[in-house]
Amino acid sequence: MGDVLHLTGPVVLDDDRVVGEAWVIGGRLTFDRPGGDATTVDGWVVPGLVDVHCHIGLAAEGAVDRATAEAQARADRDAGVLLVRDAGSPADTSWVHQREDLPRLIRAGRHLALPKRYLRHYGRELAAPGDLPAAVAEEAARGDGWVKVVADWIDRDLGADGDLRPLWPDDVLAEAVRVAHEAGARVTAHTFSAEALDGLLDAGVDGLEHATGAEDRHVARIADAGIPVTATLLQVAQFSAIAERAGRYPAYAARMRRMHARRYAHVRDLHDAGVPLLVGTDAGGTIGHGRIADEAAELVAAGLPAREVLAAASWRTRAWLGVPGLAEGESADLVVYEADPRADVRVLAAPRAVVLRGSRVA
Repeated sequence: MGDVLHLTGPVVLDDDRVVGEAWVIGGRLTFDRPGGDATTVDGWVVPGLVDVHCHIGLAAEGAVDRATAEAQARADRDAGVLLVRDAGSPADTSWVHQREDLPRLIRAGRHLALPKRYLRHYGRELAAPGDLPAAVAEEAARGDGWVKVVADWIDRDLGADGDLRPLWPDDVLAEAVRVAHEAGARVTAHTFSAEALDGLLDAGVDGLEHATGAEDRHVARIADAGIPVTATLLQVAQFSAIAERAGRYPAYAARMRRMHARRYAHVRDLHDAGVPLLVGTDAGGTIGHGRIADEAAELVAAGLPAREVLAAASWRTRAWLGVPGLAEGESADLVVYEADPRADVRVLAAPRAVVLRGSRVA
């Protein structure tokens, strides 16, 4: 059962509610004062953070072994991330569900792509575009209610004219999203380009990862549809370096430089239009795990209010994913900070305590 914890607050529940104190008993949160002794934990309490674009089980060269995946999950946990939506992984990480000491995990299965149209060893490469709906059905059955589709990537077969191009015909993409929804799953899509967005929006996709190519008309459509965008600014910060390595493809390199240069303005435009922005580090691959505070700081640097960023990194995204935050009788998944992270997200870099399923783990 463990110690009874007395959280002496303030305890931030959501956008509108803050209470003075709470307790953790038997792994659950309560606002009713119990009898007996309790261990006091003092500080600003918020619901466990969410990394909504994270790749446990993935490194730069592809799938990793179980020990490495566990270390990745622990790094996220110790940074205060207690809920991860894994946005595509070549490794089977379903075993994480059995580990009480690791973050809660919502898996999207493998990235779905075409041969030579995504990072090598990352995705499941389909033989033909028409295979997408059947593959979506299979990944929906393997995952935890999400499917990840790679909507665009550089087409090197165009030679020097190689640039970002959509992978799927619009009718195939629409059928794939319909199949996912019929199976009770949601679809999120990797997209850098402008060219892929109309097809994704017409198909009724449920989330957009990066969306760096969104033009004004796309931003308006995304906002009208209420589709969340995960900005992944840590990843977009690498676009300039990616362009330097893509000298054989000048059009692609120029596009990546443009998107890098406008990354902050782009995120502000999305926010100002009312697009729900989510917080995701894109950890795995070339970005280390445990960097949720850095991603939050990037969003603030782009001009978003700290309060909005924290909400997106915590209770709002928990609600969107269908996972409870801090409520009577729910699992005590929370992070404690020395100061109010709604006022300054730099506080996120130094949790005073991390409590997962009622146990103090960091």
